[in-house]
Amino acid sequence: MHKIVIYTDGAASGNPGPGGYGIVLISGKHRKELSEGYKHTTNNRMELLAVIVALESLKQEGSDVTVYTDSKYVVDAVEKKWVFNWAVKNFKKKKNPDLWKRFLKIYPKHNVKFVWVKGHADTAENNRCDELAVQASQKYNLLTDKGYEEQIDSSKLF
Repeated sequence: MHKIVIYTDGAASGNPGPGGYGIVLISGKHRKELSEGYKHTTNNRMELLAVIVALESLKQEGSDVTVYTDSKYVVDAVEKKWVFNWAVKNFKKKKNPDLWKRFLKIYPKHNVKFVWVKGHADTAENNRCDELAVQASQKYNLLTDKGYEEQIDSSKLF
């Protein structure tokens, strides 16, 4: 059984605005950093996407994973089991259903525990994730957050 420690962070300048996520994956002596930036998104989307991408990047199912994040949005939704109730109601009137559905596909493939850490504090790896997220949000060729754009477009219908 592999034990993996993941640190994640998301950022958005303007919220909504340009955003990005940062990830640090650690397993034994192995370490990997991931990040990506988007043209127009929100902080919460980037916080959640960081966790999703981190879990999706794991090569072996059934790993023991501890995710450290400063996102109460993500930690509370999972640890307080809100997201599972949202899923039963097909995420009606909830933000980011595209990401939560994606999360629920990868989450059961591992033994995941979430630990909330205070942002911009003394957690070195969380601070590194923040740097990665901010740097990613400032890149020249930012990606389009299609899920966010679709939410915006559908909210204009009525």
